[in-house]
Amino acid sequence: MIFSRRTLLKSVATLGGLAAATRAIPALTPITAPAAAAVPSRHAMPKTPEAVPPGLLKRALTAMEQHGRAIPYRDRIAVVDFSAPSSRKRLHIVDLPSGRTTSFLVAHGRGSDPAHTGWLKLFSNAPGSNATSQGAYLTSDYYVGQHGHSQRLIGLDPTNDNALPRAIVIHSAWYANADMIGSRGFLGRSQGCFAVGEAILADVFERLGEGRMIYADKV
Repeated sequence: MIFSRRTLLKSVATLGGLAAATRAIPALTPITAPAAAAVPSRHAMPKTPEAVPPGLLKRALTAMEQHGRAIPYRDRIAVVDFSAPSSRKRLHIVDLPSGRTTSFLVAHGRGSDPAHTGWLKLFSNAPGSNATSQGAYLTSDYYVGQHGHSQRLIGLDPTNDNALPRAIVIHSAWYANADMIGSRGFLGRSQGCFAVGEAILADVFERLGEGRMIYADKV
């Protein structure tokens, strides 16, 4: 699928510059976080990331623009396409200056897929729902919790603003490993967190860093 280079370039151009995040991030047990790179002074001509549905990418870029100063770093963005099943790599981290994208497997919440079909059926922001929430998230700090090394997320929209009290985070899990697809055909389910495979967690953390945006939705 081809996304208009002119439209993407215009969207990326509006996202230049850095600013301090407007929401305070609670103190957690820290671990070493990868350094976040500043936005380049000039963007290269972006390429269309083929793995990301163009409509969803456009929505994500619009959300980044709308949230303005809440997103300090705008050189990369993560787009999670929950239209795709959990057997496909649907967590896409896009380098905006170049348009290059790297994709990963990611699990959704059990409350979003009660029958455990591998497909996300619904979103929910309700505490206790064990469901995935849609919308824009700010990547926060790193800590060590019940799932090991994890990254806290701040929900920026009314559809996911319970992310902090619900403890919706990025963490690794055995049920999100790629071998689950070979044995079961799809990944296991989280309690609403963005769970990735144990072997790829460090790569996801390094590419995301703190202060960047994740946009999760369906097309």
